[in-house]
Amino acid sequence: MTTRIGHGLVQLILGLAGLLIALQAVARDATDAERAAWSMARPLEKEGFAFRAESWQKELQADMGKAVRVQLFKGHEYRFCIAVAPDSGARITATVLDFDGKPLGDIRPVENGWGLVLEFKPKRTGVYAVAIRQNSTGGSGRAVLCAMLTGYR
Repeated sequence: MTTRIGHGLVQLILGLAGLLIALQAVARDATDAERAAWSMARPLEKEGFAFRAESWQKELQADMGKAVRVQLFKGHEYRFCIAVAPDSGARITATVLDFDGKPLGDIRPVENGWGLVLEFKPKRTGVYAVAIRQNSTGGSGRAVLCAMLTGYR
């Protein structure tokens, strides 16, 4: 009986240790993605863009993108710094979608494809969507954490 309890306790401890390791990997990826997004945002701050303190972070599947609703105002210029962890192997792309679903905005990707700066100046105030997805070519083929920072001037 004692060996059964001891064996069960060992299995529980090993299971918890595995869970902690997995959670640390997810946290590291999120931190790496946000850090990568900030690496693109900092030079833009010197150009007068103010970035919101909070970032949007979600898991980005290889076969399913994400759409983030954003309220944008006419007269402002916006920069969306979007990134995954540089060592994730994933490559991403994004666009701003208007009220009719028409893609807008100019993309400045980083050389290795793990991040981009999406530039947009709306002609009308309203709710838009930033659509983000993994590229079908050259990607990792697995889900990765993605971070987006929103800046404006």
